[in-house]
Amino acid sequence: MSELLQKLSDCIEFGKINKAAPFPPQMKGLDGADEITRQLLEAGTNPQQILTEGLMPGMERVGIKFRENKVFVPQVLMSAKAMNTAMVHLKPFFLSGDVKQKGTFIIGTVEGDLHDIGKNLVSMIVEGNGWKVVDLGTDVKAEQFVAALKEHAGAFVGLSALLTTTMVNMEKITKAIKEAVPQAKVAVGGAPVTLDFCHKIGADAYSADPQGLVEYLNAQVA
Repeated sequence: MSELLQKLSDCIEFGKINKAAPFPPQMKGLDGADEITRQLLEAGTNPQQILTEGLMPGMERVGIKFRENKVFVPQVLMSAKAMNTAMVHLKPFFLSGDVKQKGTFIIGTVEGDLHDIGKNLVSMIVEGNGWKVVDLGTDVKAEQFVAALKEHAGAFVGLSALLTTTMVNMEKITKAIKEAVPQAKVAVGGAPVTLDFCHKIGADAYSADPQGLVEYLNAQVA
């Protein structure tokens, strides 16, 4: 069974979706995340074990490689696709409570900003590391973040911005969140964002890459 879990982990790391998928070339003709997840479930493997020993290690390696510039956006997207294919088989177990997630992470690109590639990458890597992700999309106003926090008590919040002109809205939104839910933890990120800026606006965390955010979130629930 551990061999199959390792194969699943490799499928996530290298973006092997299913047997028919030609990518990556070195795994052509081999079973992908789709087939291996089904085989594991049919063999009676605990769905929680599939998540924590198959999917999460693969996605963690992708996050680390991305941080080190060893893989790029297309490879991360393929890994996320492979992960989502496997998650389809696990979703019923999430709904029944048989598989527990680490917590909930609410994310959105802030008001005035329509860029979503960075946000989507963060969402995929956070979800692949065992979190439930609530993606509010782009151009998200303070009241939408607050409403989502009230719906998902105890969730963490991520604010994304790509433009220096929309960074100012991060401060407004962070203040609104802290006023409405004082104990809420807010993480910020995006090309123009810095650790100094994070401290200046009263946010709790900043990371230059998705894996850094995952490490922060995991530390909060350890």
